[in-house]
Amino acid sequence: MIHRNITAHIKAALSDSPVVLLNGARQSGKSTLVKKIASDIHPARYLTLDDAGVLAAAKYDPAGFIAGLDGNIVIDEVQRAPELFLAIKAEVDRNRKPGRFLLTGSANVMLLPKLFESLAGRMEILTLWPLSQGEIEGVREGFIDAVFGDKLPSFSKTTEDRTQTIKRLLLGGYPEIIGRATLSRRKAWFGSYITTILQRDVRDLANIEGLTILPRVLSLIAARAASLLNFSELSRSIAIPQTTLKRYMSLLETTFLFQPLPAWSGNLGKRLVKAPKVMLNDTGLVSNLIGIYEDGVETHQGIIGAVLENFVAMELRKQEAWSKIQPQVFHFRTQTGQEVDIALENAAGKVVGIETKASKSVNAQDFKGLQTMSESLGPRFHRGIVLYTGSEGIPFGKNMQALPVSALWTLGTMKNTK
Repeated sequence: MIHRNITAHIKAALSDSPVVLLNGARQSGKSTLVKKIASDIHPARYLTLDDAGVLAAAKYDPAGFIAGLDGNIVIDEVQRAPELFLAIKAEVDRNRKPGRFLLTGSANVMLLPKLFESLAGRMEILTLWPLSQGEIEGVREGFIDAVFGDKLPSFSKTTEDRTQTIKRLLLGGYPEIIGRATLSRRKAWFGSYITTILQRDVRDLANIEGLTILPRVLSLIAARAASLLNFSELSRSIAIPQTTLKRYMSLLETTFLFQPLPAWSGNLGKRLVKAPKVMLNDTGLVSNLIGIYEDGVETHQGIIGAVLENFVAMELRKQEAWSKIQPQVFHFRTQTGQEVDIALENAAGKVVGIETKASKSVNAQDFKGLQTMSESLGPRFHRGIVLYTGSEGIPFGKNMQALPVSALWTLGTMKNTK
């Protein structure tokens, strides 16, 4: 089993929270992880609502179902019986024993207010994404903490070339995909995966018509990865009303497939009205939806840069869960159109800017957006980094550095602690 770097945080949450919810997209490894925790770390009985009998019992009498469970309990895919949340709340109010309930869900309860509010103050929520590159390599990444340090750790020349980096982008991080040796088998898995989510999970969340168009919507936003979200343009492209499109996008976000990257602004109010960037949760999924594979990379150079940006943004979202800094992740854009792909902001308001470049070389022009960010933020600007597909770490002036993409899982890395 691949060690998941979030495991220590789940263990800590179980030590003082009555309810811990581990949510994330289907097939990201939640069931495997909670079974391991229930077996080796925090002994508990495991139940899954993917079992028809268990689901029927939970829906028929939620309060009786919960009352009949003794000891620590794992309930997998809890979003399939939302009625359980109020029953769990009542049980927790009677007995606030830490670690009593470990839940998993393939729907983001933060976007389902009634469910979230029912356990407010009683539940800690953690997110499990598909495998990070560090998890694939068997290490715990320390990139985020390193770039917020006073001085970057020394970086040795990487042995990974551009071809290997692009292969990582196109493969993605779903555990099932990592174990599939051929492209045809990976294509088959993604096809079944998309069908399952859109036809079952979305139906569980909302009784809507027109589910057949959802794969087209997903493919459309995959083709616009790392671009600004423009509902007007999207609705014209697919010929559906904006109101319908927004509902579909909300469902895709609730199931963790669509991940908007919000805009950074020094004014907290403006952050809410500025357009986010379009991101998907996994670049293997992106490449499958838009039909980019290893043997055709050279004919799709224009979009590889966008896939790389999506890849870096999601790797940082994954690492955010176990970093000490735990920054927020944004994109940065000025009124005059100057951009920085990713902005990490820590609790003190310090910002690290990150640009992504799919080329093997880097020059001063690649730091133009970061220079604008530095001038705009003044003392709040901490460091600017360009991640590129070359092999050397190269300083470009004060607080500016070019690093290979592989620095994401090699800079500040620590061996996993089980």
